[in-house]
Order: sequence, then structure tokens, then C-alpha cells
Amino acid sequence: MGLRKGGIPLAKAEIVFATITGNNEDIADIIAENLEDQGLDVQVDEISQADVSDFEDADLCIVCPYTYDEGNLPDEGMDFFDDLQETDLSGKVYGVAGSGDTFYGEYYCTAVDEFSRVLKEAGAIQGAPDVKINLSPDTDEDLDTLDQFTDQLVAKLEE
Repeated sequence: MGLRKGGIPLAKAEIVFATITGNNEDIADIIAENLEDQGLDVQVDEISQADVSDFEDADLCIVCPYTYDEGNLPDEGMDFFDDLQETDLSGKVYGVAGSGDTFYGEYYCTAVDEFSRVLKEAGAIQGAPDVKINLSPDTDEDLDTLDQFTDQLVAKLEE
């Protein structure tokens, strides 16, 4: 953990994303920029390159998954998802924000729900309501939602 001016510990955020279309990488980048603007040390990794130990070393754990087809989790993220189920993240703050396609109806963004459930079961504290973005985060409403998401996560860290 680095130090802010005055020797105050710098909170570390780890963002893990899975993407096919680039939408979730965009979401991860927006969140990372917002967190960096608030003074956090941020690391962003593609889910197939990440390890759950990255979350164990962070104060704030964020997942940006996509949902494939009819509610399937990203194939490249299954090892990470499975490992989360055997990890103790007590005391960590988490958030989940991902994109999906409302075309899939009841399956819309189910990966967001599943990752949120597993993070909570691992003992992490939900810092903000889950965010589900339809397709690309390119509307003012989407950007405002992601701003609120990061503000809530930082506020939870500071409690």
C-alpha cells in the first residue's frame, strides 16, 4: 500500500474484467479513472490474467463481467469465479458492474448477480448496488451511474 501526502495509507483497488466486445473493458476503465481521481491506487486486469490473490491484496475488489448467451458466465473467468468461492475476502469492499444485452430478457446480466453473490459469500462487504449496463456505457445516464457507483464504493471504504 502506498502513502498519500501526510503519510495516510493509499487504498488499493483491483478491477477485474471480462470482455468480448470491449464494453466491459470500457466500464473497467471508466471506474478506474473515477477511482484514481479520488486518490486510489488502481490496478486493472483481464480476468484470464487475474488471480484471486489480487483481491486478497486489495482494499476494494471490483468485477466487470459479461453474460454470455442465456445466462452463462465468461468461459475465461470460470477459474477465477471458482477460486473466489474458496477465498476469504472478509473486510474487503466489493462492487460488480457489467454489461449485457436486454435482448436476453431474464438472463440479462446474470453474471453480475453471480459474481456479486460469490463475493458476498466470500465475506466481502458490498460497497454499492450492482450496476448493469445495456451494451456499451455510452450514455450520460450510464456515465452518471458509474460515477455514483464509484462514489459509493469510496464512501464505503472510508467508513
